[in-house]
Amino acid sequence: MASFAKWLGASLGFSFGGPIGGIIGFAVGSFVDGFSGDDFSKEQEKYARQSRVGGKAEIQSGDFEISLLVLAAIVIKADGKIDKRELEYVRQQFIGMYGKQRAENAFKLFKGIIKKQISARQVCMQIRQHMPHASRLQLIHFLFGIAKADNFVETSEVDEIKKIAGYLYINQRDFDSIKAMFFNEINNAYTILEIDKNATVAEIKKAYRKMVKKYHPDKLQGMGKEHINGAEAKFQKVQEAYDQLKKEKNF
Repeated sequence: MASFAKWLGASLGFSFGGPIGGIIGFAVGSFVDGFSGDDFSKEQEKYARQSRVGGKAEIQSGDFEISLLVLAAIVIKADGKIDKRELEYVRQQFIGMYGKQRAENAFKLFKGIIKKQISARQVCMQIRQHMPHASRLQLIHFLFGIAKADNFVETSEVDEIKKIAGYLYINQRDFDSIKAMFFNEINNAYTILEIDKNATVAEIKKAYRKMVKKYHPDKLQGMGKEHINGAEAKFQKVQEAYDQLKKEKNF
């Protein structure tokens, strides 16, 4: 249990406070006797003291990690069932990003989080107050990956992710762009680049440059190298969309 406590205490900043902190406490208490009432509450008190004196907890890599877990739980339960393929997707993604030991701790926590009723609005309000736009876009990308893990995205799952995107202040064009990365539809390349299907070559080039800046993996450097792979996958979809339109328009 010492390794779990060390992982949790060392990796979180703003997540120790607010509604996310309450969810973590519930999740930890579901499988660790005494920890949520002792070690965890001590860490929360540190956060509370910092807030009272006007301080602000810094964003840690673990804040992104916990945010993923909480939002993933909401999306997985959106269709009224918990699909093992979606759970396995979350587990494998975390192993790929954080390594086996850290992922094991995260997934242990996740199994507690998924038992709790969660207010998406309250959680997203906390996230958007602390997390930059590029990181919030990455959260939405990950959530679509979860929804697609069982090879079929339910309307209820899309609706839930859209609701989360709205709470995170992700606009409709950004939401549609990321969504299009997970579907095979005729005008997807245009949607990914956030342009109309009648766009000129000049407009396509301009849109591509804009999207490169928005989705470049360097935008997540501050969140740790473990999150770069997910950003690169998103960036690759932008490149593929541009290459497709170059071929179609012959430029």
